[in-house]
Amino acid sequence: MSSRASILITGASGGIGRAAAIECANRGARIGIHYNNNRGRAEATVDALPGNGHRLYQCDIVDPESVNRLIDQVDDDFDGLDTLVNNAGISQRHRIEDIDYATWQESWRRIIDTNLTGPGNLSFCAAKKMIARGGGRIVNVSSRGAFRGEPLMPWYGASKAGLNAMGQSLAQALGPSGVFVYTVAPGFVETEMAEAILASKEGDSIRNQSSIGRVAQPDEVAKTIGFLALEAPEFMTGCIVDVNGASYLRS
Repeated sequence: MSSRASILITGASGGIGRAAAIECANRGARIGIHYNNNRGRAEATVDALPGNGHRLYQCDIVDPESVNRLIDQVDDDFDGLDTLVNNAGISQRHRIEDIDYATWQESWRRIIDTNLTGPGNLSFCAAKKMIARGGGRIVNVSSRGAFRGEPLMPWYGASKAGLNAMGQSLAQALGPSGVFVYTVAPGFVETEMAEAILASKEGDSIRNQSSIGRVAQPDEVAKTIGFLALEAPEFMTGCIVDVNGASYLRS
């Protein structure tokens, strides 16, 4: 892939997405910064990127038509989209004993729509462009929660397990067309989304889940995303790369 590869990163106004944007820009790529609500933070991310040619995009990825327009715009702006990074995601914690049936249903709908259906639509639209141009890459940001279970967030664990399965299925479907699909599965990362729980009484036990005694920094996950987006061998397509500090091991 060329040093001026074009990469769209969803949910890039902060956290892992922002770190991934900086990492990939440092590697010479042109970055499309996607955000939904927080334009100010997204603009700050663009300002923090080295190099030039970066662009800012607003889109509600739950809306299929907005997704289609987003991919069309990015493809036009960059004269081809080389890599899509499906990073945007949300979470919500509830004890089943404490919620009613309506809250249960709403949690499933919001999380699955954002964490799985949105990336699925983005991947479809991006893959169509990539196939027409002779190839590309899709990188999905999953979670160790897809493997170990999330008792306070079953909707989140299910959405990430679905993202893993989708990535592997697309790797098989798109490989003949030169589109390669990779997934990274972080554990806890020190981001805004995890700030409250890491500051709570649970924080120390979460940090001690890793043999290193801490959670990941966003740039550690970002380095993995940068590798998958720009350097990973084609034959790694379908992979799921754990970045969890040995807090959850599988074989």
